Amino acid sequence: MSSSDWSLPRASRRAAAVALVLALPLGAACTVKPLYSNPSSDGVQAGVTADLSSIAIKPVEQRYAQQVRNHLIFLFNRGAGQPAVAAYTLNLVVTAVHQSGAVVQVGDDNEPTAGTVTMTANYSLAGTTNGEVVATGRRQIMSSYDVPRQEFAAYRARLNAEDRAARELAELLNLAIAQQLSK
Repeated sequence: MSSSDWSLPRASRRAAAVALVLALPLGAACTVKPLYSNPSSDGVQAGVTADLSSIAIKPVEQRYAQQVRNHLIFLFNRGAGQPAVAAYTLNLVVTAVHQSGAVVQVGDDNEPTAGTVTMTANYSLAGTTNGEVVATGRRQIMSSYDVPRQEFAAYRARLNAEDRAARELAELLNLAIAQQLSK
């Protein structure tokens, strides 16, 4: 076979060229912009990073909600703690539901051997000066855990699952709030 046998027919080449010409404007319209911007040339923080570091989070009641709050404070302020003067206030409501996942034991005991904690956070971000709500949302995460026969081990497994869910939920909230503030 000659090399001309492997080439596309003229109609196919023409269709490919037209498709390429039509796709170029669509590709040029898409731009990528970093969510967390770097400090500007004069050393002042700009963009979402500055907005996130100016969020004060209201206190919460439950242990798992406190875990989410602590992780969010760390993520918002890069480990620096709550801001002294906040531009925004975050109202956070966290709930956790525990469910038995499976019973896979052999014998007379009818105890669960696996569990799942579903943690849900509803949030509302408002400006401190005017009280105007800037962002609201709801995020949910699930974390599975084994339930051993020993009571203390089962209790620790449940708490560890809550801690994992709280850490992951804080990551989701951080990203969601950053996305909403960038708009």
